[in-house]
Amino acid sequence: MTAAEAGGDTGHARYTYRLRVSSTATAALEAEWARCRWIWNECVARSKKAHADQEKCGPARLDKMLTEARTANAWLREGSSVPQQQLIRDFAKSRAKALKDIKARLPMARRASMPRYKKKRGTEPSLNYTQRGFRLKDGRLYLAGGISLTVVWSRDLPAAPSSVRVYRDSLGHWYASFVVATTTDALPATGAVIGIDWGVKETATTTSDGHDLPHAQHGKTAAARLARYQKQMARRHTPRGKAQSKGYRRAQAQAAKVHKKIARQRHDTGRKWAKKVVRDFDQLAVEDFRPKFLAKSTMARKAADAAIGATRTALVEMARKHGRIVHLVHPAHTTMDCARCGARTKHALPLSERIYACTACGAVSPRDKNSARVMLVRAGLNPAGADGVSPPGAPLPEAA
Repeated sequence: MTAAEAGGDTGHARYTYRLRVSSTATAALEAEWARCRWIWNECVARSKKAHADQEKCGPARLDKMLTEARTANAWLREGSSVPQQQLIRDFAKSRAKALKDIKARLPMARRASMPRYKKKRGTEPSLNYTQRGFRLKDGRLYLAGGISLTVVWSRDLPAAPSSVRVYRDSLGHWYASFVVATTTDALPATGAVIGIDWGVKETATTTSDGHDLPHAQHGKTAAARLARYQKQMARRHTPRGKAQSKGYRRAQAQAAKVHKKIARQRHDTGRKWAKKVVRDFDQLAVEDFRPKFLAKSTMARKAADAAIGATRTALVEMARKHGRIVHLVHPAHTTMDCARCGARTKHALPLSERIYACTACGAVSPRDKNSARVMLVRAGLNPAGADGVSPPGAPLPEAA
């Protein structure tokens, strides 16, 4: 398995490969993670104490704590210092971001932003190694501490990696995620532009009828199978404080497998559609939509199945990878504005009303198509350059 996640303007990408891990390597990785988890929990405890005593708890102080702990504890010295130091860096970044959010008084910042303890059960191993902590030789990955792993090379790395993250997912599969410097793979210019509006009935509605993304309903397709395993888990669940039975763990693994398949299907659908859009258009006017608020609505299940956030991320990353220009448009009032004359309705349209009719110029069009055209207008692109969009002043086609 491979996955490339664009690294934005930094010119880096992430390539993920499946690992074949022996029982010896598994024991070594789990032991390394136990040390790192202890360090993380110690950082959380020191951070809380420093906050209560109104003292500073920066990266330098945490580094000193790690040095003292490795000097006094032979168990910590048995592991490599590379993932332990990197964990300190990750904790410091996470804490700094949380403090920044709290000072900015962002919603929900005080409830769940500060780093928390990592429990032995429920937290999967994740180890980060910088360039001095690993090497690739004869197709194998060698980690600091004498850990040797077999990588399933589904494709070659484009360049030498600068870091790697070794982690285990909920199914018990191990992966290596390499960070590699990349260059833009520019596609031929087409001279076309497109507006994209996100929704629940259709995941993406565009100004080009041939590039709309229908709701794939991967979650709905697998709902019956998932419900069966979840019912088995409910029947076999033991009281709190007692170990779960083999039957419960078996059903739990099957449910996790279904969830993983759904996630992969959504990711695959989003990337394929994104590649098609990026190949055919030079500039993209994309609604900067954050679907978190839908989680509290009656459309939560359908919105989650649409995977709008993952599809939007895949589109932006694919566009950056191939040198296309992305215009993120603020979503406010996009369903109330007319794409032809710019007039705004006095009241927001209910979701049941799927046809947009402008009272100012008389334009009538499907609601989502009008919103997609509004994206082009707000991005400052010429609507005449997109399929299905007429220039300003021209009558729009009547809705069917």
